Amino acid sequence: MNFCSQCAAPVVLRTPPGDDRPRHVCDACGTIHYQNPKIVAGCVSEHQGRVLLCRRAIEPRSGLWTLPAGFMENGETMQEAAARETLEEANARVEVDSLFSCLDIPRINQVYVMFRGRLVGGSFSPGAESLDTRLFDEAEVPWDEIAFPAISHTLELWFRDRRNGEFGTHTAVIHRRATP
Repeated sequence: MNFCSQCAAPVVLRTPPGDDRPRHVCDACGTIHYQNPKIVAGCVSEHQGRVLLCRRAIEPRSGLWTLPAGFMENGETMQEAAARETLEEANARVEVDSLFSCLDIPRINQVYVMFRGRLVGGSFSPGAESLDTRLFDEAEVPWDEIAFPAISHTLELWFRDRRNGEFGTHTAVIHRRATP
């Protein structure tokens, strides 16, 4: 950030009084510009024991597989964001169930919030951000072609919970980077 969004004056990076970390501060109007993590909301959409994945048509990680998920928009709930992303990326309507995982990724300032869900009607097709959409059982998942570590971790947890016959709510910190 170079300029204040309130008055357009230059900002400086410093720790404001009473704070514990550097912030972009405008000396002209006194505005402190806080930067916070982005929330990625999505859904493990299940249909007849299989999970819906999308092959990405956009960067980052174009051509690799992911669960339908994306950045939450202002004015929507996390569940609404998960349903919207599933509709946008897979042209699929989903009934969003319970919270499944909350994964912190501090190195890129993101939090993945993933829900369990069920496809409504079983219909899906690639959306504008997807090259392909498919249902996978655990043995069919292209594990070496999953776009993001948070998605791999979520899928591993989901299949493990399904094998155990009980779905939990999971939290974790993801430290590893996606491999090329």
